[in-house]
Amino acid sequence: MGCPVRPGRQGPGIEVARILRDHVRGLSLSLDQARVVGSLVGCRTSSLGGRVYECDDCGQRLPIYNSCRNRHCPKCGVLEQELWADAQGAKLLPVPYFHLVFTIPSQLHPFFGRCPRECLSLLFAAVSATVLEVAQRRLGVKVGLTAVLHTWTQKLLFHPHIHCVVAAGGLSSDRSRWISSGERFFLPVRILRTVFRGKLLSGLEAALDEGKISLVQGSGKELLRRAARVSWRVYAKRPLGGPEQVVRYVSRYTQRIAISNSRLLDYDGEEVTFSWRDRADGNRKKKLSLPAAAFVSRFLRHVLPRGFVRIRHYGLFASRVRNKVLALANDLWGREPVAEPKAQSGQESWVASYERVFGSDPLLCPACREGRLVLRATVGFFGNNRSASSATRAPP
Repeated sequence: MGCPVRPGRQGPGIEVARILRDHVRGLSLSLDQARVVGSLVGCRTSSLGGRVYECDDCGQRLPIYNSCRNRHCPKCGVLEQELWADAQGAKLLPVPYFHLVFTIPSQLHPFFGRCPRECLSLLFAAVSATVLEVAQRRLGVKVGLTAVLHTWTQKLLFHPHIHCVVAAGGLSSDRSRWISSGERFFLPVRILRTVFRGKLLSGLEAALDEGKISLVQGSGKELLRRAARVSWRVYAKRPLGGPEQVVRYVSRYTQRIAISNSRLLDYDGEEVTFSWRDRADGNRKKKLSLPAAAFVSRFLRHVLPRGFVRIRHYGLFASRVRNKVLALANDLWGREPVAEPKAQSGQESWVASYERVFGSDPLLCPACREGRLVLRATVGFFGNNRSASSATRAPP
């Protein structure tokens, strides 16, 4: 927030923020949705304050407004996303990895729409317990997995599902050796699907009985019965490009939500047209037009409860044990420890990180292309809960 960003990167064009500003009035918003709308509409505008930079060579002055740094914002989090991927890559074990996807049937959508925090937490719990328990029973090992929540389709429809990056094998019970599951086959999808279905339905039923989910008992029970009768989808495949490919794929969803501004093709004030990929038709890119109010409603459906953690680590990858597991794995395979990325250890400034990741100097003067931008003045913050001192240290 408040760091120089190339004018071309924030120039005029179709943005989610503009559509929200035009059409959010009159909608019934939750407190979480209202906070997100306020952040996105104010992002890189005078309402969040900013700074004035000056070129130390040609004297050109460049005002830069602060970004909102909201994880739902299409304009924010690009650098954080890349640094997260770097950090995850440094923690990968030298083994094959599998990419798993757990999806819920549409019959359960009313549960997740009414009580998202409770139900999404139950979804994480069911997925993690399923992978850990099936791996323990079938392979006799404790595995590690990273789980990332998505709630959308390419058309912005509500579609809660969890992507997992899972190591192909795990440590034996005495932690003396690594037991591999093989590079082509991890765990039986049929068993994963059955266990996952049982755990999630049991969790939802218990929450319904305890009053943690505010659905009418009769209708809630009927929805659970319907969900138990349909086919559940669980996808499992080894990433052909290696584990780094899946980490990069997952990282795209760590800081953003649902749709990027680059997918917005046309907006006339009343209708929005955006691109989407049809996986049922060879992943071809297509166009979809929606009334602006409908677009806004679809977008806001994917706002997460405040403070809800979208990326979680389990088993061998759990934060409290991951460093120990990496050290043990290095001993077992006789490899040198992988150095922690400088950005994570505090040895690299945001400027150096930006230059390394994107290959350009964020402080290079866009006018003369010779001098560098120097901070000259700070504009007041309006409605922002961050202090000016903390904002000066934040990356773009």
